[in-house]
Amino acid sequence: MIRQLTVRELKQRLDQGTNNFTLLDVREPWECNICALPGAKTIPMREIPTRAEELPKDQEIVVVCHHGIRSQQVASYLARLGFSQLNNLTGGIDAWAREIDPKMATY
Repeated sequence: MIRQLTVRELKQRLDQGTNNFTLLDVREPWECNICALPGAKTIPMREIPTRAEELPKDQEIVVVCHHGIRSQQVASYLARLGFSQLNNLTGGIDAWAREIDPKMATY
């Protein structure tokens, strides 16, 4: 089961400073150049099949994209590979910019 994490829940976790999870951004490099969450590991969606071994299976992963659709697909794929602690950021970085950081660039 992939947990749906809201941007407010993610902000609370980041503010607590307990970085016991991997923040995985699956957007394209050009998208990350516009805006990104600090500390996120960037692996574009198309590279996940060849780079999934870079991700920790024993740690929680929060998957992020633009609106939460690609990240849900990646989380589902990772679940099939045996990853069990998966979260999809609902609304993606767009929701983060609208609800948490209105100064963040949007596209």
